[in-house]
Amino acid sequence: MTGIRELLIDGIEQVNSWWEDALKNLTDEQANWLLPGNTVSIGFNAWHALRTQDDIVNFVLQGRKPTVWMSEGFAERLGLPPVGQGTGMSLEEARKLQVQVAPLREYNQRVKEVTLEFIKNVPLEDLEAIQPIRPLGEMPKWKVLRQVVMTHSFMHLGEVNAIKGAQGMAFGI
Repeated sequence: MTGIRELLIDGIEQVNSWWEDALKNLTDEQANWLLPGNTVSIGFNAWHALRTQDDIVNFVLQGRKPTVWMSEGFAERLGLPPVGQGTGMSLEEARKLQVQVAPLREYNQRVKEVTLEFIKNVPLEDLEAIQPIRPLGEMPKWKVLRQVVMTHSFMHLGEVNAIKGAQGMAFGI
């Protein structure tokens, strides 16, 4: 029978692979293109989802371990806020955010590597430990990975596919 570790590894490999597929062959202009209304860009969606994964896996689940974002200089490379991940940002601020696709793809790869390293090496009993996640409440760490990292990211990938479709591009998934 497949265990929780194998399911988490499979899910992370899938979500980060789908982010790579969603971002490859995009120009910066396509990544930053905005639909009218209360929407954000492909680039914002990717940045937000990947920053969330990085923050949750490193800072939250590993007791304030420095994020890839900060420790590897991605905030400076992308010229984006060093702290925060878009949660709580006003729509106006989110729509102004501009990304560069190439370093964002590199960030995705590094976040994937670090996340998989954590999941492959964390003791299984640690995945059962209860973790508070604002505003969602308390849940086991394995559920944080499944819900806050994977499910959240898959939701944003759906948004990305809608934005790609509105630009006349094929879906990445």
